[in-house]
Amino acid sequence: MHSVPIIETDRLILRPYRRDDFPAYSALFGDAEVIRYVGGVPFTREQSWTRFLRQVGMWHYFGFGFFAIQDRETGGFLGEAGFHDVHRAITPSLEGTMETGWALSPKAHGKGLATEAVSAALKWADHQFPKLRKTCIIDVGNRASIRVAEKHGFKEFWRTTYHGNHVIMFERHQKAAAATGDRRARAHAET
Repeated sequence: MHSVPIIETDRLILRPYRRDDFPAYSALFGDAEVIRYVGGVPFTREQSWTRFLRQVGMWHYFGFGFFAIQDRETGGFLGEAGFHDVHRAITPSLEGTMETGWALSPKAHGKGLATEAVSAALKWADHQFPKLRKTCIIDVGNRASIRVAEKHGFKEFWRTTYHGNHVIMFERHQKAAAATGDRRARAHAET
């Protein structure tokens, strides 16, 4: 069994899920605003439980998975960010990649927290799995998530339909990842 790391940023803690996260997790994926670009239909408690267990179990088989995002100041559960390989029935296939994803509570939207969480998760992934291709799929209407992906060096490589929704498939190459990290380091040093 792989251990799940704990990653701290200025405002967040990315950590393993705990069983007591489930009520907040279920509320997150039952929220119409959160799920608007993830299929559009709020999850039932049962569907949320299945997803929650999948996120936890991913670590066991792959050595990567999703992190629970916790607010450093309040300790509150804000959402999730990380990686999975869910064997989607999508063409072209994303199997064998680290499909990157994130979802945050509406109270955390618009504060740069998704960017902060994804940046920390990708830094960890680039160190632990430098040769694995990083991908993501995003609904064409989700401009906020598209911006987050592009900030991290993801580039569009395909458009398709997945479960009736028009999506953009992105990939992140190591050279782009390194350049993104270099720009961030220079910007941080200049501030």
